[in-house]
Amino acid sequence: MLGRGFLTGVLAPDTTFPPGDFRAENPRFQPDAMRANLALVERIREVAGGLGSTPAQVCIAWVLAQGEHVLAIPGTKRLSYLEEDLAADGLVLDAAAMQALNALPAAVGARYA
Repeated sequence: MLGRGFLTGVLAPDTTFPPGDFRAENPRFQPDAMRANLALVERIREVAGGLGSTPAQVCIAWVLAQGEHVLAIPGTKRLSYLEEDLAADGLVLDAAAMQALNALPAAVGARYA
């Protein structure tokens, strides 16, 4: 859920995408799925707010907390987002944050059409 704009704060359940935008046909970005997935994002934002971090940092830190055999490979077009993403390496998720994140249901909609 990190990518494709979900954690940017600009997407709303009624967001429409221009022709040719990958998300226009993606199952996770269809109206019903968007509403459900944005509710997940809101819960991630709550965790992030409690830790003084961004939702993207929380997501990356959660991936990194899965073990040494797991790597986070975020992609971005902007240096500022890369710097934000790299700061996740220093974010420690406490037990309450891990419990809240682990309790989240799976995203709604297939990953790809």
